[in-house]
Amino acid sequence: MKKAYLYIPLVGFLVLALIFAVQLVMNVENPNNPTELESVLIGKTVPNFTLEDLVHEGKTYEQDIFRGEPLLLNVWATWCPTCYAEHQYLNQLAASGVKIIGLNYKDDRHKAVGWLEELGNPYLISLFDGDGMLGLDLGVYGAPETFLIDADGIIRHRHVGDVNERNWQSRLQPIYQQMLEDAKS
Repeated sequence: MKKAYLYIPLVGFLVLALIFAVQLVMNVENPNNPTELESVLIGKTVPNFTLEDLVHEGKTYEQDIFRGEPLLLNVWATWCPTCYAEHQYLNQLAASGVKIIGLNYKDDRHKAVGWLEELGNPYLISLFDGDGMLGLDLGVYGAPETFLIDADGIIRHRHVGDVNERNWQSRLQPIYQQMLEDAKS
């Protein structure tokens, strides 16, 4: 009877090894991509909000700015080093005609305005979300995140992490292009 207790650690080890092996196989077959987080807002309109313009204090915008043409909503902040790396590419996208609205998230307004003056401004409109309430409503984990929003103001895709040449070409541009074609029909 006492010898049976000696096998408990071995059995525990084998059970844990089996659990880890199953999880490893599942990850190989269906790798988790951290830039493709699910969002309950996919297929829904941008939440209602009233936010000030980042640059022009007192000027406010509401969710109707997301109607009329497909665009990107880019969540960014000066405290985010990845946003700095992403910014140059956003300038290129804007120069090529991609419509982008910026959401400055939980940031120092004066630093953010200085950032745009120094690095260029790829945004049609820059919203200031100093308390992060719109970000909270959007389910933002941090910056940068980008939402692709169609001409009806419906969120079609959420991208976590920076927008760069690789993920724009492979993933985001086809969705944006489809939204442009849908808007024409």
